[in-house]
Amino acid sequence: MLVWERKAFLKGASIIIGLDEAGRGPLAGPVVAGAVILELFPSKRYSILGYKERIDDSKKLQPAQRKKAFKEISEKAIFGVGIKDNKYIDRENIHMATLAAMKQSVKKLVSKFCRLADKKEKNIRKNICVLVDGVFGGFLPYKTIPIVKGDSKSFSIAAASIVAKVTRDAIMNQYDKKYPLYSFSKHKGYGTKLHLQAIEQYGPCPVHRKSFAPISEDIAYGVRPRPEGHAS
Repeated sequence: MLVWERKAFLKGASIIIGLDEAGRGPLAGPVVAGAVILELFPSKRYSILGYKERIDDSKKLQPAQRKKAFKEISEKAIFGVGIKDNKYIDRENIHMATLAAMKQSVKKLVSKFCRLADKKEKNIRKNICVLVDGVFGGFLPYKTIPIVKGDSKSFSIAAASIVAKVTRDAIMNQYDKKYPLYSFSKHKGYGTKLHLQAIEQYGPCPVHRKSFAPISEDIAYGVRPRPEGHAS
């Protein structure tokens, strides 16, 4: 899981960032990005500070495993989070919202790193390499390496995927309390049978993505969104 980190180090990077997102596909809620700098020990073997919890693609972990892993990451690494809500997604589209959330998470992370290291961003820019899950590239002011299924190939990206997923799940659990008719804590906004039945029965609520089918189709045919604050 450190092959890509070693490659980046051997090419001159001394600050390696893992970057991933959660929430591109759901019908409700935000898209969230996580960016992580692990405490790495540069060497020919490129080792990493020992982690007791399993750090892997967040989709492969159970909720309890993700929470434990997130706790350990927060104690041993530096991370930043970017969030773009459903209104931003509807306005700009999910692709642009994902890139914006990723940029936001990296910007927060680099700012935090600079404060802790007492350095200026312009002086470390050339030392940064971002390993990002998927095919995204060219949207950051740093060297970026897109890695398909990177959350299963890079420890840094896997850690970022956990940060993004745990953060987004917490947001959806809060939405579940505000809009209990939709059972957001059970499906986190994805288009499950339970969720689709709730949308059909009650219509969309304020955190649904109005530009996503079938909600966009329902609105086109006269199913109005629920008013702000609808929770019963």
